[in-house]
This record gives sequence, structure tokens and C-alpha cells, in this order.
Amino acid sequence: MEQPTQLSMKQNACFKFLLLAGLILGLPVCRADAGPEDKYPPQVLSFSADKERQVQDLARNLGISVPAEIGQFFKSATRGDYSVVSNTIARLAPEYATSYQKKPENLPAWIPFWQPMCEVEGAYTAFAAGGPKYPLAFGNGIARSIPKGSIYFGGTDAGRSLVSALCESHVEAKPFYTLTQNALSDRRYLDYLQSMYGTQINLPTTNEVQKAIDEYKADALLRLKHDREFPNAPRQLKQGENVRLVAGEVQLDNAVSVMAIHARLVKVILDRNPKPDFYMEESHPLDLLYAHLSPHGLIFKLNHEPVRALTAAVLDADNAFWTKECHPILGSWMKPDISISNLCEFAKSVYGQKNWSLFTGDRAYVTNEFATKAFSKLRVSIAGLYQWRLMNQSSADDPTRLKVEAHYAFRQAFALCPSSPEVVYRYVGFLMSQNEILDAIQLVDTARSLAPDNRQFEVLLSQLRNQRR
Repeated sequence: MEQPTQLSMKQNACFKFLLLAGLILGLPVCRADAGPEDKYPPQVLSFSADKERQVQDLARNLGISVPAEIGQFFKSATRGDYSVVSNTIARLAPEYATSYQKKPENLPAWIPFWQPMCEVEGAYTAFAAGGPKYPLAFGNGIARSIPKGSIYFGGTDAGRSLVSALCESHVEAKPFYTLTQNALSDRRYLDYLQSMYGTQINLPTTNEVQKAIDEYKADALLRLKHDREFPNAPRQLKQGENVRLVAGEVQLDNAVSVMAIHARLVKVILDRNPKPDFYMEESHPLDLLYAHLSPHGLIFKLNHEPVRALTAAVLDADNAFWTKECHPILGSWMKPDISISNLCEFAKSVYGQKNWSLFTGDRAYVTNEFATKAFSKLRVSIAGLYQWRLMNQSSADDPTRLKVEAHYAFRQAFALCPSSPEVVYRYVGFLMSQNEILDAIQLVDTARSLAPDNRQFEVLLSQLRNQRR
């Protein structure tokens, strides 16, 4: 049976983040109407059967039996019974959370099978929430863009589980390897990856995981000391990077810190596997990797060497791709130079009032919670890359063109889901960096009208108005 890692036993930061990520990435971020239920596509049923065989192989290799409850979980999954799948995960999740504090001999017998169970549940949840059309468009759009033999990091639940389910074989890496960056410091997850891919690709060792943690903590401590010693200077700790020093020990219990560690581990995998191409869907901005990223359809290509500049050809291709993606679902009105006022009027009319009189897009999209959340997340991630390159400008980049493309990508992300907190906050950050506070206020006011229960928007709007005064 698996042994919890030193990190998990000592501070449990990684698992705390996994719970946080599950909440953040699993919550609806755009108000939409529930769609009709449809039968689950055959790929999900066959994926469940493949994962059942994987669990049986894991059990044989570990010399243990598959608990009856887990066996029933997979039997139900292969029959398309989502209620059993979701209820089982919901019932076991709290016990899994506390299992990191238990001794190895006291761990539940199903712990080694948790990862394949979550992958099955994640694929089912995407179709349960979004129906067949847009989950298939999302998963196939990513999977078909990735060359054979590549290594892919899925960030969101759908980006990991849905893409895995729509591949020929996740276990056999056909046509590519699928990992998630969100759990790379968790020994249990690394053991799971080793059982699938350990003989084919180089994965981080326990020592490398600990080294990444130690290096991050040392760097964070220096920045914490700087902020304490120079309170009037620009802060070096990032927003949300809640680093604390307790009894001489650096304590990490926030998503920003844990994902910074995971970025280091992604870099380890990138460096130790020089031949395959790498691709990534973003879950949380990873500053360490931004220099290596370039747009690739719905996701990013993760280049082995830093990208000197995003060329005109790369920017043209990204612009054309997303224009083609957005026109059928939003309508052809979406242009790079559309004003914030017109963008907000569209959002209020279509998303807020459900006024279809002038809408030429796809109603099934704007009323689909899964779709609005998933595709806006993909687009705002690419907008964030453009913003990062503007702030960390290379002499080879064209700042004027980057600014144009950043504006367009942020506008598209907002139109794809105007009440997404991530889209709103990241777009406001960009607008403020360009001294466009009136546009920022209008944007937040629109998001607040679409999500009146979201207290964050009310607070942000008040802050912006005060800053304007």
C-alpha cells in the first residue's frame, strides 16, 4: 500500500490545494440554464471499462483485492450510471482528505484506486453538466491538436479527465501522455503516474519533489523578509501568496505557492524528457513557465526553450483560430476593436435578459454552464500570456501588436462568459495596467448585474470607484 509523502504528512499543503482547486475549478462561474440530459457518449463508457481494468491490474501488482464498493463504482460507470459514480466520489472525498493524516496501516483499502476513480467521475461530470455537444468540442478540440507521442498537462478537471476519456487509451498513452500539473507534489499521484508511464517517460523522483519545495520555500522566505524590511517598497510576494514564518519554518497553505512548486516540477519533467513535444492547459497562472509558452489552438504549447518572441505568424494564427471559434457561438459582431460599451451591452442583453432578437450565435452555448465556463477559461489563459509578455517585455516582441491581441483575447473571454470571476479579475488587472479605469468600472458593473449574489464584484467595483475619485 502507498506511503504518504513527507510533504503530505508534515504540512499537507499539496492536498489542501487539491481540495481548493477542486472547488475553484468545479464551481459554476457563469449563470446559465440547465440543458437537456442526454445519454453519455460511448467513449465515456469505454473509458470507464479501461479504468476498471487498470484498477484490477493495480490491485494485482499491489497484492490486494479491489473493495466491493469500488468494484460497484466501475460496474456502474461502464453502464452509464452517473448517480452512483458521483455519489461514491462525494461520499469518499472527506475520508480521502483525512487519509493524509493517517498511518499507512490505517489507510482505507480503496486509496490506491482514487486517481482512476476521479478521472472517470470528471469525464462523466462534464457531460452531465454540459450535454454532449460542448464537452465533445472541448475534449476533441484539445486532443486532436496534440501530436502523437507528446506529453500533455491538463489543468482543469475537464482538461484532464475529459481529454483522457476521449483519447484512444489514457493508460497506454495513445496517442499521447496525459498528466495534470495540479498534483505533481503528491506522492500518491506520482506513484499512479509511475504505474502507467514510468517505463516510458522520466518523472520526478521523491528527492526532486523535495528539492522543488525547498527551493521555493527559500525563495519565498527571501521575498517575505524583503516585504517586512521594506514595507514601502513594491511587494515581492504575489497577491494570494500567503507565506508565513512560524517557529522558523516557512508555512505554505495557498494555491499560489503550491502551484509555483508544481511549475518547478513541470520544468523538471520538461527538462528530463527532451524529445517529446509538450502541451498544457492552464489551471492557475504559472509564472515560471510563461516564457516557454506559445498559443496552440485552445491550449498552449510548452516549448523546451524560452520563446524569444511571439512572432506575427503566431499571433495571426491565434487570432484567426479564436475568431473562427467564437463566430458560430457568439455571432460575427465580435471584432478586435469592439468597444467595452458594446461588449457590455451584448452581455446584458444576451446573458442577462435572454434577448435573442439580434443574437446570431448559439443559444445552446450561452445557456450552457459547462461551455461558458470551459471556453472562457481557455481564452483568458492565452490573454494572460500576452499580458505577461507585455509586462516582461522582450526586445524581440512587438508591444503594440501584443497589446492589440491581449485586448481582443480578453474581450472574447468576457463575451464567452461575462460573469466569470477569473475573466473579470484578470481583465480588470490588464485594463488598470493600461490606465483604462473607466472601462474596468463598466466591465465590473456588468458582471455584477449578471451575478448579483457575487459579493466579490461589489467589493471590486467599490474599490475601482474609490480609486477613480
